[in-house]
Order: sequence, then C-alpha cells, then structure tokens
Amino acid sequence: MMGRAHLIIGTGVSLSVLALNGYDITFSAAAVAAVSALLPDIDEPNSLLLTRTLSGRMLRVIQLLMVAAAGWVFFAEAAPAPWNLILAVLIVAASFMPSRLMRKVIIFVLGAGVAWYGTTYAPWNYIAGILLMICTIVPHRGLTHTVYAIAAWTGLLFGTTQQYGASIWLAGGIAYTMHLLLDSLTNNGIRPLPPLPWKLRFKLMSTGTRKGARVEMVGIVLTLLLAIYAFVQSAI
Repeated sequence: MMGRAHLIIGTGVSLSVLALNGYDITFSAAAVAAVSALLPDIDEPNSLLLTRTLSGRMLRVIQLLMVAAAGWVFFAEAAPAPWNLILAVLIVAASFMPSRLMRKVIIFVLGAGVAWYGTTYAPWNYIAGILLMICTIVPHRGLTHTVYAIAAWTGLLFGTTQQYGASIWLAGGIAYTMHLLLDSLTNNGIRPLPPLPWKLRFKLMSTGTRKGARVEMVGIVLTLLLAIYAFVQSAI
C-alpha cells in the first residue's frame, strides 16, 4: 500500500479509536500516530517517511558537508600524512554513494548515536538505537512488519511517554498495527511471526495498480467516515 494511504488510514483509525474510548487527542498523540503509521517502512529507503525526512535536498547538503569535512581533514592535517589524504578521499567517495544507500547509512549512524548518547533514557535508547541499525540491513517487509516490531515500538513508547498519559503510546501502537494490517491486504502480504513461514495476506490488491488505488481510496473514505463519527460522538 502507498505511503499516503498508510498515513491517512493509520493516523485516522488510531485517533478515532482513542476518541471513541474517551482518551485525549493531543498534538503529541497525533504526531506519534502519523509517524507510527509510516514507521514500518523505515526499512525501505525510498518510502514516504524517509524521502520526506531525508529529502533529496537534504542529501545534497549532507554531501556538501562531507566534501567540506574531507577538505578540512586534508588541509588541516587531521591525521598524519598520507593518512589524511586517504581519509579525505574516502570521505569524498562516500559522499557520492546512491541516495538509497546514503539514507541507510544515515539511519545506521543515527541509531548508533541514539544508543551511544541517549543514556538519559536508558535502556530505551539502546533498544531504539539497535532497532534503527537493524532496520538498515533487513529486507523490506521483514522484521519491521512483524508482531515483534509492534511490541517493541509500543513498549518503547510506553516506557518513554507513559508519564504524559496513555494517548501517545496507544496512538503509536494502533497506527503501527494498522500499517501491518493494511499491508496484509496486498498480494505479497506479511510474515507476522518469523521464523514461522505463515503469511497473513488477503490478496485484495497490488501496490501501484489501478485496483490497488481503488482499494486504498475505499480505505481512506471509510477512515474519514469513522473519524467523523468518532469525533461527533466524543463531542456529544
């Protein structure tokens, strides 16, 4: 399913469920729901989540910064010769890696940074950092599209946000779960409990096709109707 449909349906359903059950709909809960609706596709460098957060323009800025860093390493002799030249050449070469690979490298470095510097939130920083690094090496619709991932993400949110109420971690957990349920509608489906070979798939659509677009539109319309009903009910 396309990223736009995941965003609208996952966010809409999660916030509607909260509203119907009397939970406060806060900006934080809505933001976490939106991110969680797209988060399982973090294992795909060209997903909506990563192409928006790590856009082509941002990647070009990072490339320029890497070239500048290479110049500093060489001219400031940050390492003994000839290692300063070798290191500078390696940095310049790395700056020209394909955008897909660069996004993976950035996510890996970000995960390492979260694990290393986020000790204030230990042990959650280690869990988040390790998961980010793992996401860069697993195949698409692999580990991130499992029941284990739902449990890990919901647990991470619970451990770090429960002091602000239940809305945030519930919104995130529901939206993440909705992403997997939506992907189970496709012909490929998902493997929710690896290493078990069982697949959850309903074969209703194939992403990027006309039939797929119709199924997505039906889902979006139903989500909007649910949201209207939920927020009208909560206002009564």
